[in-house]
Amino acid sequence: MKRTERSGFTLVELLVVIAIIGVLVGLLLPAVQAAREAARRMSCSNNFKQLGLAMHNYHSAYNQLPVQGSGTFRPDTQAGSGPNDFPGHNQRSLSALVGLTPFFEQQGLWETISNPYDKDQDPSTTGDVWQAMGPGTWVREFPPWATDIAMLRCPSDPGRGLPALGRTNYGVNVGDAIHYTEWGYWRFGNNAWLQDQLANAKAGCRGFFVQRHHCKFRDVLDGLSNTIAMGEMVTDLGDRDSRTHININNGWFPDGVRGHANVCDDDLDPQRPQFWANGVTLEGGDTRRRGFRWANSNIAFTCVNFMRSPNAPLCFGGGWSSTGQASVASRHQGGAHVLMGDGAVKFITDSIEAGDPNDSSVFNGSTAHPAGSESPYGLIGALGTRASREITEEF
Repeated sequence: MKRTERSGFTLVELLVVIAIIGVLVGLLLPAVQAAREAARRMSCSNNFKQLGLAMHNYHSAYNQLPVQGSGTFRPDTQAGSGPNDFPGHNQRSLSALVGLTPFFEQQGLWETISNPYDKDQDPSTTGDVWQAMGPGTWVREFPPWATDIAMLRCPSDPGRGLPALGRTNYGVNVGDAIHYTEWGYWRFGNNAWLQDQLANAKAGCRGFFVQRHHCKFRDVLDGLSNTIAMGEMVTDLGDRDSRTHININNGWFPDGVRGHANVCDDDLDPQRPQFWANGVTLEGGDTRRRGFRWANSNIAFTCVNFMRSPNAPLCFGGGWSSTGQASVASRHQGGAHVLMGDGAVKFITDSIEAGDPNDSSVFNGSTAHPAGSESPYGLIGALGTRASREITEEF
């Protein structure tokens, strides 16, 4: 009688095949993750290129850059404490990104912002219309302020939704110093313009953009290809990340952040140096975090400066509406993107030369670094200033 043999795998062979497949998957997965991050990083770079093109088209149309800190202002209406603060105006709090919207294919959003807006969309009711250019940028009920614009988001940043309004991962460069960078060339108090503050603003506002000032390409004496126009940021995820949650506990000068760019480093968790230690005084407002208001011109939301290398701690001398050390940062490995004045996008690494982080910044009246001084923050500081005439090498 002829025996028939059954074909198939033995248990040992099957286990060997499963083990081999497991090893191959384990080897392949990091490569897949790296490829995905490379694609996200390329998409982020393309977003920046589009912003650079929008910036140049804006300048071509208006012969100036969009103003960081534009909008409406009425001195006869001062702040309250609710959603109708500053009725009839927005306290000149709009970011340069607002002015760029029609130049990066957000014409519909711009039309909503630049025209009066009926709150309940019912024309039969009166007295419920926000003025053109919108209310204060913290008013969530105004739809444009709460809109997430895809081109302002880096795909590598997972931050989404509440408590933020519309998020942004891209901010304008306000220089290598901090004195008066939150005010720029304008300050109002006691129903009068404080013109005597202009000397402080001229000394400290050394970036590509200046708050509430009409900047132009011709102002960039160091050359557009040698000066950073905008930089990447990360948005807050609800943790104590030192790059997104503002440290407000260190004051100004001489022992605060204007005297030492790295003054907040002592507040980092030694076990997790990217996070603040427990007990450190941080900004408490839910929407007062890095990148949480795309339309707001405050330093925390839409500005970067260049006192330190990428991914350094966010260190302010006061609360969220003040100013401080606000480096570029990203979820990419080892650095962050920047947009140069000529429209080129570059990736600067965490190891870029940044001078002495324990040094004070340039400001009016300083004995160490008076107005007009060379940046004390090395290559990164030189790239962040528009007209300090530093010599920068390729980076």
